[in-house]
Amino acid sequence: MSHTKDAWVSQRAYSLWESEGRPEGRGESHWAQALKEFEQMELTRASPDGNDLIEKLKAAGRLMRVAPPAENDLQLKAAR
Repeated sequence: MSHTKDAWVSQRAYSLWESEGRPEGRGESHWAQALKEFEQMELTRASPDGNDLIEKLKAAGRLMRVAPPAENDLQLKAAR
């Protein structure tokens, strides 16, 4: 584990522990939950410009395409 990952998981596990009222003997389950959350976060992380997410969505066939504006919409905008 990298230092950043360790730090994030540690802080999240501590936060989970505190939110549950600081129960005794639940450290391992809090750590496991925090690690699972970190891994999910890593799987969904996009690049700063979003290009990698666009490529993943294209590959999965889940990219929504925006329809071009209807002709009436263009006329309304031109009239304004």
